[in-house]
Amino acid sequence: MTAAFAAALLDPGLPVPPGLTDPAGRPAGRRFAIYRNNVVVGLTEALATGFPALRRQLGEAEFRALAQAFLRANPPASPLLMFYGAALPRFVAGAGPLAERPWLADLARLDQALRESYHAADAPGVDAAALAALPPERLLAARIRLAPSLRLLSSPWAIHDLWSATGPLTPEARPTDLLILRPGFDPVPHELPPGGGAFVAALRDGQTLAAAMDAAGPDHPLSVTWTLLLTGGALAAIEEPAS
Repeated sequence: MTAAFAAALLDPGLPVPPGLTDPAGRPAGRRFAIYRNNVVVGLTEALATGFPALRRQLGEAEFRALAQAFLRANPPASPLLMFYGAALPRFVAGAGPLAERPWLADLARLDQALRESYHAADAPGVDAAALAALPPERLLAARIRLAPSLRLLSSPWAIHDLWSATGPLTPEARPTDLLILRPGFDPVPHELPPGGGAFVAALRDGQTLAAAMDAAGPDHPLSVTWTLLLTGGALAAIEEPAS
């Protein structure tokens, strides 16, 4: 009964589960239809709020069709609607009608990463003056703990251009690393220079600053990525090696 109820609740094409009655003992067809519509509308709106860039690219009608197909296959596991839709990027990647636009799955990943960044815990941040006072050899040997709100995303497409677009766009096939920072309340994606993604990934994985610089390569403009991290509140702590 529970499985049938859940399936019918999310799929208007299914009949009302047997045994449902209204307070007068009559079949609850109309009441159930109203309740089902409210649930579907609420979940669809939660996805529309959580994935605005994907919604802009698809347009209202196609996005809502995708959302309703998704919610039938992925009913909520939590009552917290602000977290609903984490599996949507994977669903988009596997959705047959969208296969001819493979960049949409990465755009959904970006929307989801922005949501995660928004809800992530706060971090106190590193004092810029204290950081500048460290001798270079100590700084290079240190490990930089990054803020919980930081996200790193890589795509074979110019995904930042796609995210910024106000209407449908076929993005350039250009490998892109995006750094999501939350200097205040709202997270913002930044396109990294060549080598920047490898640099941030190495820091995120616990490598020293020197090792991260090596991972980025000799052509990486360190000052660009470092300034983004510093001004974006991404440096949560400096962990120096034990003396």
